[in-house]
Amino acid sequence: MEVPRLFLSPPHMGGEELEFIQDAFNSNYIAPLGPMVDAFEREFCAVVGIPHAVALSSGTAAMHLVMRHLGVGSGDEVFAATLTFIGSVSPIVFEGARPVFIDADPTTWNMDPHLLEAELARCARAGRLPKAVIPTDLYGQCVDIDRFRAICQPYEVPLIVDAAESLGAVCSGRHAGAGADAAIFSFNGNKIITTSGGGMLASSDAALIERARYLSQQARQPFAHYEHVEIGYNYRMSNIVAAIGRGQLKCLEDRVRRKREIAAYYRRLLADVPGITFMPEADYGRSNRWLTVILVDRERFGADREQIRLALEAHNIESRPVWKPMHLQPVFNTTAASRASSPEFGTLQPNDARWVAGQVAEDLFNRGLCLPSGTAMATNDMDRVVEIILAQACT
Repeated sequence: MEVPRLFLSPPHMGGEELEFIQDAFNSNYIAPLGPMVDAFEREFCAVVGIPHAVALSSGTAAMHLVMRHLGVGSGDEVFAATLTFIGSVSPIVFEGARPVFIDADPTTWNMDPHLLEAELARCARAGRLPKAVIPTDLYGQCVDIDRFRAICQPYEVPLIVDAAESLGAVCSGRHAGAGADAAIFSFNGNKIITTSGGGMLASSDAALIERARYLSQQARQPFAHYEHVEIGYNYRMSNIVAAIGRGQLKCLEDRVRRKREIAAYYRRLLADVPGITFMPEADYGRSNRWLTVILVDRERFGADREQIRLALEAHNIESRPVWKPMHLQPVFNTTAASRASSPEFGTLQPNDARWVAGQVAEDLFNRGLCLPSGTAMATNDMDRVVEIILAQACT
């Protein structure tokens, strides 16, 4: 009999979701918007400590609305982490601007603040500051928001945090995303809590959220008939999806606790194995450990990341390489900033991008592997993963 598949990070329902869904059905609010959406936004704000939020169809939609609000357009640049998911950066291209991909810091795996600071200074001297900076909270580890704000504020460049993976994480005593000009969250099926699909845009700037709310509802003007003076989007979250989110939000702390227990268990069993190291945890916060990630040194361990991944897959266990850096993605026409004499490279072509360093992110991609980290996993599931990993040593 085939062993059931062990997924990387599957949904984990808490039990109260069905009660909220039934309430939504009883009220007949099935289509987008409704009291569940309003309540989910209020309850989310209370959890993360950010005063305003709008519930949307995805984290990518949330990022796109921020780009629209900031007036990002053709000829502009937006700085982003190269080690991230493409949904963090594709809205830059939606608006005709150029992403600038900045390498990872080896001590946190997030955007390197030293490189960011140097590139902002270089662009300021050339009179070509970016429209925004978008660091990613990688695998549940917050960026150091205080430090990034200190870097961005002298240039008055907005700081937009991609917190899609870090709900429940903490940075300097604040929730992930708090302290940035805006933060983007995701409730995709593999996230620490899920609404099946969906996202949230949160900010202390009420005007930003109201603008995003307006654009997310097809930019409809306040008339009895449908009237539009600009193009908007169908980006709002449905009432049923929000009902799931309300139930999931009640489980958040339990999910963070369990994710961290899983990471600690893997570490206890593998930390002393030659050639295996783990994603570090920054000393300024608490990661939610959305995914447990290891680095594999082929020379010391005896097998590489891909051999381990294929061995796990042969036993019906899902694992995944670390995000492939954006500056290596075929969809982008990338140019290394270090080879250019100026931040300005002439007329932008579709999907043009440039990158600042990149060797750290490339190394993490080549050696990094995300291990199964679902919060409903049993101890014997983790033992099975570890046993298969160890069996690849020196093979």
